[in-house]
Amino acid sequence: MNDALTDGSDLIIPQGHSLGPEELEEIRHNSNVVTHQHRELIFRQNTRTSHIMFIKNGMVKIFKEGKNRRSFILKIATPGEYLGLLSVFGSEMHQFSASAIQSCDITYVDFNTFDRILRKNGTFAMNLVSILSNDGLFIFDKLLGQSHKQLPGRVADVILYFSESIFGREEFEFPLTRRELAELAGTTKESFIRTLAEFKHDKIIQLDGSKVSINSLKIIHTLSELG
Repeated sequence: MNDALTDGSDLIIPQGHSLGPEELEEIRHNSNVVTHQHRELIFRQNTRTSHIMFIKNGMVKIFKEGKNRRSFILKIATPGEYLGLLSVFGSEMHQFSASAIQSCDITYVDFNTFDRILRKNGTFAMNLVSILSNDGLFIFDKLLGQSHKQLPGRVADVILYFSESIFGREEFEFPLTRRELAELAGTTKESFIRTLAEFKHDKIIQLDGSKVSINSLKIIHTLSELG
């Protein structure tokens, strides 16, 4: 998960934020925290952007809605991450949707306040540019991988994503349903389940419901790299 810190109040901000005490106070007085329950929609694709959003706790699913009610999960956002920045600064409308994977608290910051601080604090603005760039590159790499990799490589990518980027350990529990995991891998539910079962049969992983234990991280990495 991304590192985040508290300034001693309810305000949660990214590490290396480069905000002074007066700027933090300004954000605090122009923000509020909203609790979203499990599976609650936080914002929907094609609705108007209005606030800067930041995850205080919990996990959020970022997904693109396509035709025939099909969804494509772009990423899992964790505490310390902004929500919807690519849309807020690139369009008047949200280009994707977000929903709570578990009960989570989201800080909503007034956009005009945030924009005013960005224009005054160049270091903070550059940090935000870096965040936006990393988000864009992550999605670019994900789409490229799914267009070139075979199914075992894509399923290996999902396992590595949760193991290394989300939980930071080799034993974890999938926070998504099998259908959602398939949407994250860019495949069907049936194909994802079959490939996961093959990984278990080959003793690459141990699998008990949603609980995963990686037996051979080397093999998972090899499958990911070979695609």
